[in-house]
Amino acid sequence: MKPNSMRRRLLSTVFMLGLAVAATLPAQAAGKRKVIIDDDVGGPRAAQLMAIQSPDVEVLGITIVSGSTWRDENIAHALRTLEVIGRSDIPVVPGSAFPLLNTQEATRRWEALYGKLVYKGAWMDEKWPDGTIQSQPNYHAHDVVPQLAEGMPHTKASNEIAANFMIRKVHEFPGQVTILATGPMTNVALAISLDPSFAETAKEIVYMGGSLNPHQVLPSKSAEQFAREYINTPRLEFNFRWDPEAAKIALRAPWKRIVMVPADPSTATELSAKLLNDMTKSSTPLAQMVKKVTETGFPLWDELATAVWLDPALISKSDQLFVSIDTDFGAGYGNTLSWPAAYAPQGLIASPTTVVREVNVPAFEKLMIRLMNLPTPPAAK
Repeated sequence: MKPNSMRRRLLSTVFMLGLAVAATLPAQAAGKRKVIIDDDVGGPRAAQLMAIQSPDVEVLGITIVSGSTWRDENIAHALRTLEVIGRSDIPVVPGSAFPLLNTQEATRRWEALYGKLVYKGAWMDEKWPDGTIQSQPNYHAHDVVPQLAEGMPHTKASNEIAANFMIRKVHEFPGQVTILATGPMTNVALAISLDPSFAETAKEIVYMGGSLNPHQVLPSKSAEQFAREYINTPRLEFNFRWDPEAAKIALRAPWKRIVMVPADPSTATELSAKLLNDMTKSSTPLAQMVKKVTETGFPLWDELATAVWLDPALISKSDQLFVSIDTDFGAGYGNTLSWPAAYAPQGLIASPTTVVREVNVPAFEKLMIRLMNLPTPPAAK
């Protein structure tokens, strides 16, 4: 065989081998999935850690909002969590301390007219109803940062504002950035208001919020107590109720894709003692921190949102609906509104939403256990 012929055959063989190898490469070889986690981080939780631990995900930043607890406390939790797991390279970006319009005083006036809310997050200044087994919320002023169970942070938050950070990153990576919103959507609404092209420049928004018709699934005492809210107010959910106006702005924007994880699928989940133990079997600083500070008995609201973004195959039942929020200051203030396409109001909602109704809970728990036990970089000093 002539040398040139041999060379051509060798090059052809190398080319074909290259194609075969390329076909077997994991998806992350083409670039990691980019996400901004927008959350009211109340402590080291799997909702954020699952995304951070996923090897094919790049967390561009964690933007912080008030909700379950106040923004400044949430910033401290996020910073300390990242220190412990050796990921202080991820920026923590302060967002809104207060809702757009809603206030604690307005909530008190609403309750005087329409009855007590079961849960009010950072505004929870009274005790749980008699018999509630979860620990009492630690009520304090918005600018107070109490001693954290995981320790106080040594690093500092970003000097940038959350809405500006979101806008900057979405334009830096057009069509690639997921907004994973697991708290009230005040920061998202501000970004949309500042930059009308923000939503359509992002890849998608996946959020935990809203409620359609949840009901008790599990037999535990915790499940029974969490379900009592849904019996009489099935459309009321905390993230929407904390800042209804922000949620309405966010859901009217022209996103390419919207995935809603309402309260409904969470009723089939619970952070049991066994699940927590399985999630924290490794000796990593992450696992030991989570084991030390995590209270069991809660539904896995935010963790579900992260999980179905990481693996959409976990969704076992979903609907396509148009979704909005009641912002009239009446009995339904903050309630979830939804319509199938044939009945949706014209021109008021830009895009249909994939509404997650049910998930494969065993597969979901398996994903959590695997990711939470992965190694972490050395902890920051």
